[in-house]
Amino acid sequence: MPQYSDQSRRHLETCIFPLRQVFQTVILEIDHTIIEGGRGRELQNEYFRTGRSRVRWPDGKHNEVPSEAVDAAPYPINWNDRERFVYFAGYVLGTAQALGYVLKWGGDWDQDHDLRDQNFMDLVHFEYVGEVDIG
Repeated sequence: MPQYSDQSRRHLETCIFPLRQVFQTVILEIDHTIIEGGRGRELQNEYFRTGRSRVRWPDGKHNEVPSEAVDAAPYPINWNDRERFVYFAGYVLGTAQALGYVLKWGGDWDQDHDLRDQNFMDLVHFEYVGEVDIG
């Protein structure tokens, strides 16, 4: 069974409970790494300057304490295997739904299930939106 490295565990610990619960469930079935959870001012602004983020500090979900966003990738990481990232995202989103949470994925920002209409792809990004509306 896959398990987190100490570094992945530390990154995940910076996140809110729903994200921790989702990814601790996903690791039971799919090996992945937690690249980043909470992010400070300097790093957030660097990511903005270099185009890796669309928002400056403190407007990112990674900037909340605890973090409302996490960057995770299937392990081992192959940045050229887009299909694997999409499959992984589907598994993460389905797991979140089963646990009662709604997440937004950086490959479908508008959450319309059309991956071709995005102008900024961040295939490792997942952020907490809220709880599933069962009403």
